Amino acid sequence: MSLLLKFYTPKAGEIFIDNCRIARLDRGSLRSKIGFVPQDVILFPGSVLDNLRLFDERIPAQKVYEAAKRAKIHGRICGLPKGYETNIVEQGINLSFGEKQLLSYARALVFDPEILILDEATSSVDPGSERLVQEGMRELLRDRTAIIIAHRLTTTRLADRVLVVHRGRLVEQGTHEDLLSKRGYYYQLYNLQYLGEPL
Repeated sequence: MSLLLKFYTPKAGEIFIDNCRIARLDRGSLRSKIGFVPQDVILFPGSVLDNLRLFDERIPAQKVYEAAKRAKIHGRICGLPKGYETNIVEQGINLSFGEKQLLSYARALVFDPEILILDEATSSVDPGSERLVQEGMRELLRDRTAIIIAHRLTTTRLADRVLVVHRGRLVEQGTHEDLLSKRGYYYQLYNLQYLGEPL
């Protein structure tokens, strides 16, 4: 993902987006088309509204409200002491992890990227928030290209194509259902996580 975002230059090989080498693309232009939702949500001192539009006041509040509704976090925001004007304490310690994750989804929807990268975006979600977070993720993924990095396999069910990497090598690929039917490495991981069977 660091190569895709041009944090590093590949030592070998090339990366293409729609048959265009990203090496030929301006870094700022490329990054403006990509949304990134990290495992550790980054929140800044300021209001919820400020955080969702990254302090860009040119973005109308109504657009932010609509994104929050799609990400399934609007109701929780309205329940905060000052709603969207509630100040977020440093790194969001006054919010649950699930709420912070849904805020990160809403932020991505505000900017509506063509390509979305989710890096372990549900790894620390508590069971009580997981269903809501999954609903928000479905809305976030709608009608866009997404790359999802995940160890928790609840997320992989949403993918059209799953690539299984083990010790730096691609070992399997297919849909969630295809990989389960092959009873290979992915199947073993799934059993380990959801059926309690040993690997």
